[in-house]
Amino acid sequence: METKTLTEALREHPFLEGLKQNHVQRLAEVALEVQFARDQIVFREGDESSLFYLLVSGKVALEISAPGRIVRIQTLGEGDEMGWSSLLGHAGKTFQARSLEPVRAIAFDATRLRQIWEQDPSFGYRFMERLLMVVAQRLHATRLQLLDLYAPRGVKLV
Repeated sequence: METKTLTEALREHPFLEGLKQNHVQRLAEVALEVQFARDQIVFREGDESSLFYLLVSGKVALEISAPGRIVRIQTLGEGDEMGWSSLLGHAGKTFQARSLEPVRAIAFDATRLRQIWEQDPSFGYRFMERLLMVVAQRLHATRLQLLDLYAPRGVKLV
């Protein structure tokens, strides 16, 4: 990761803020740096992927398929995370992720993360708390996009 070590990048990532040092170190042991070129599909809606990502730089569009078009739900950037559904096991991806510019990220294999959490349930609980906040935020972003797309024009939304 250029001049930073993977461990330093993890310590500085907002998603992991406040985690114990030994938990960050455990994550670093199973982490892998990945890169995506501009306009690269990271994963498609419905795909089974085992990777969870922490974004270090670049921007990624989270999109869903609608009849005749692709709808952008949210744009993610440095400090964000994506691929939460991988941590559920054999669940398909909820969104499509497409890089809008070159992206650097830290990837984790979901199976290895779940093994770590089984060995240290308090760590698993802390991680899942954070993950649930991400899911809630994505649901909110999806709701706002749907309201924008399907609300009658001229109607004030509450």
